Amino acid sequence: MKRIGITGPTGAGKTTALQALAELDAHIIDADAVYHALLESSATLRAELTARFGPSILDGEGRVNRKALGGVVFGDPAALAELNAITHRYVNDEVDRRLDQARGEGRPAAAVDAIALLDSDLRDKCHCTVAVTAPDEVRVRRIMARDGIGEEYARLRLAAQKPVEYFEHNSDYTLRNDGEDPAEFYRRARALFESLIFQGGI
Repeated sequence: MKRIGITGPTGAGKTTALQALAELDAHIIDADAVYHALLESSATLRAELTARFGPSILDGEGRVNRKALGGVVFGDPAALAELNAITHRYVNDEVDRRLDQARGEGRPAAAVDAIALLDSDLRDKCHCTVAVTAPDEVRVRRIMARDGIGEEYARLRLAAQKPVEYFEHNSDYTLRNDGEDPAEFYRRARALFESLIFQGGI
């Protein structure tokens, strides 16, 4: 089973690329969704986070309040590093479980989707990495339309992430999405993934 890492900045078109992978029967693993699900479902993760950051990170029903947790680590690099060290361990274990599940199902491939893929242990789980990128102006328009926000806030969102060049220079392959016809971008994405999965492109 081929394991493909998917990364790239917000608004670049990762959703379309992942749809192409899903059409090829790849199992899609969204690392961010895994993290959010673990905050809800893992009592041991909640206990470890509470022991480190205090009960103020929990809401009235004993669940992790992500906004409160973010407030604790915001502006404190050491606390953020500790948070990442704790949560990445749980996310890695769950990604491993889902990869094993996909292998057991006989899937031809699994895709690990993570914006921080290139800086994490998740990269080591993948045979190759693919960056989905787009010019800043295209991304600004997409984010405004997708999230219903103004241009100024959209540009702040872009500025908070690493530049497009970082993803392109540090990934094995790049899918550039320059605002062309979405069907054409989908066609190119599918062609790349077909070569990686079925034609020994990795």
